[in-house]
Amino acid sequence: MIKKQLIIVTFLFLGMQSFAQWSKGKGKGYFKLSAWYLQSDQHFTSTGKLDPNVTRTQFNTNLYAEYGLSDKLDIITYIPFFARVAQNNQISGTNSSTILSGESFNSFGDIDLGIRYAFLKKGYWALDAKLILGLPSGSSVGGSDGSYQTGDGEFNQYLSTSVGYSTNLFKKPTYLKSYLGYNNRSEGFSDELRAGFEVGVNVLEKKLWLSSRINILQSLQNGTLNAANSNGSIFANNVEFSSYGFEAAYYFTKNIGASISFDSAFSGKIIAANPSYSFGIFYDLK
Repeated sequence: MIKKQLIIVTFLFLGMQSFAQWSKGKGKGYFKLSAWYLQSDQHFTSTGKLDPNVTRTQFNTNLYAEYGLSDKLDIITYIPFFARVAQNNQISGTNSSTILSGESFNSFGDIDLGIRYAFLKKGYWALDAKLILGLPSGSSVGGSDGSYQTGDGEFNQYLSTSVGYSTNLFKKPTYLKSYLGYNNRSEGFSDELRAGFEVGVNVLEKKLWLSSRINILQSLQNGTLNAANSNGSIFANNVEFSSYGFEAAYYFTKNIGASISFDSAFSGKIIAANPSYSFGIFYDLK
């Protein structure tokens, strides 16, 4: 899945779960039930230009969880247990007749399973490494033409390292975090380099966190699959993008809260060129 979410990315696969990225510690955890939505009527081409496409929506509901097995080792999972892809009817601009009927496809999405190891948690600084395995549990071929994908059909291994710094900015708890990762992909997909930076501020003591992030994905162009895709699929080969995102998380109690986020690519190749949105409810086991 790390392969999807602008990032996701994530949209999805990529800014994965703000406010939950520090090593948890033994017996502590973070559990989040979310819905993610993307409606796309344009995409970045293989040359980075914008092209329109028939409006297509992608939606999933997912569970994200982290749990500390020890003070240094966490287990991580992302499970998109319902994924839906749908496309609008194609309507004639001259007589308003339906040229091509719309279609939808529902299935399970691609699961991520992984571990995170904290090398350093001292003072204001934290350093960790993470290994995520992307399982091809979604459908790489769906719908009448096979393009209604809820997964990419390949097993990937994503290894990353991140460094974080926490401080007080204008007497507000603040954190800074950056990461660098390598995604080894199979089934003819090109490997990827990923990098990003995030800053978060606790603007309302023990209640409201706000964060902003930048994510970058660069294809190594070493795969054998054809990257052509008329709709800028988030599951295509040789996807590239630079994206920005914002997120807010509010604690209703010490442990329970809700979050809302927005991510959008400001440049890219072979990727949807519209923003994605996510809303979730979380439990922070402290």
